[in-house]
Amino acid sequence: MRVIAGAARGRRLAVFEGRKVRPTPDRVREALFSILQSKMGDFSGIRVLDLFAGSGALAIEALSRGAASALLVDKDPASIKIIRENLERCQLADRASVLASDAWQALQGLAAGSFDLVFLDPPYGQGLAERAVVEAGRLKLLSEHGLLCAETAAGEPLPEAAGPLLRIDARRYGSTMINFYSYSTGEPT
Repeated sequence: MRVIAGAARGRRLAVFEGRKVRPTPDRVREALFSILQSKMGDFSGIRVLDLFAGSGALAIEALSRGAASALLVDKDPASIKIIRENLERCQLADRASVLASDAWQALQGLAAGSFDLVFLDPPYGQGLAERAVVEAGRLKLLSEHGLLCAETAAGEPLPEAAGPLLRIDARRYGSTMINFYSYSTGEPT
């Protein structure tokens, strides 16, 4: 797995071996960031949250493309170790914070409007993506024009709306579905 574009382009990322961790495939990541660029434009200066961060590949890609900061959250100690290693490999650690925490505890400590881009990529088939979308909507984590991207297994249900968040797009890539949410009125309510 490599960083696709930006300052860290081509750098290899450390990955999990022999574990049931499912990193977002390169082709899906490439499609995701193409869509994000068309919806958001430039990544310069944005604030990113990567919940259920795994290897940190999604936040690292955003940082490589110019994001100002990223908060990467995962509860697994092995994930935290790999995230830190990947941030160092890509020379992006100075713009990232890593939080070893359960997602639900981490969410409670975050302020409304804190993030321009939120990635949710929990383990498939456990209802975690739906719960995280609902919580992000309830807590109003996105900035006025922010986007939330939730990755699920194809066929895994997610709500059309979660508080002020509305699903604005969904794309399928094989067995993976990427769902995009933003505020219904362009700003939090």
